[in-house]
Amino acid sequence: MSTVAPSLGTDRSAPLPADQSADDLNRALADAAPREIVAAALRAVGRDDLAVVSSFGTESAALLKIVADVDPAIPVVFLDTGWLFEETLAYRDTLTAQLGLKDVRSIKPLEENLAREDGERELWFSDPDRCCFIRKVEPLQRALKPFKAWINGRKRFQGGERSAIPVVETDGNRLKFNPLANVSREELEAIFRLSNLPPHPLVASGYASVGCMPCSSRTAPGEDERAGRWRGRSKTECGIHTVKMS
Repeated sequence: MSTVAPSLGTDRSAPLPADQSADDLNRALADAAPREIVAAALRAVGRDDLAVVSSFGTESAALLKIVADVDPAIPVVFLDTGWLFEETLAYRDTLTAQLGLKDVRSIKPLEENLAREDGERELWFSDPDRCCFIRKVEPLQRALKPFKAWINGRKRFQGGERSAIPVVETDGNRLKFNPLANVSREELEAIFRLSNLPPHPLVASGYASVGCMPCSSRTAPGEDERAGRWRGRSKTECGIHTVKMS
């Protein structure tokens, strides 16, 4: 398989009917390139009803590059949890400028929730699921209310609960597109290389996956790339992909 063409791709010429179901879209796009999937999402619901959710993490630039090539004005939702690395915030600004993204929305948790449930900023330790809920899940539920579909950057090669994700699925009453589901590690690296995308600043320090500061750690050679997330716990997902966003 080519490490270039399947990842970059070209748009399909025939528009997809807006009333197609997730199953219909998944069958139609099962072998499509990421750019084709983003373009199909745009045709299916229109720009005003479509959002990209990005963590601006170690692999995020690839999807954002593909989105920018299709339409840089598609809204991008970024969850600023209050626990992010300064390097991630800087990377958000760098990529926004380099890719020409026109509508990046930084969403924050509700102050009243933080004051009521995490006034001491220790909830990440005592109840990480609840911490993720008030800092990620609830803010995203709020941010996605105006949209009929959203795009994210999960990949099957990341393993775990992500190993069998479809290209298109339902998420409550919305469509959820996974344009990078079929992409391999080598194809992802090719997108970075061919598009001259800057790496996340923390990659050089040994972080293969970056989330909130208390729950992200460096990975050792040979470890799974997400091994540094919630290290020592059974937790593997923050909840935005396991809790319905409706």
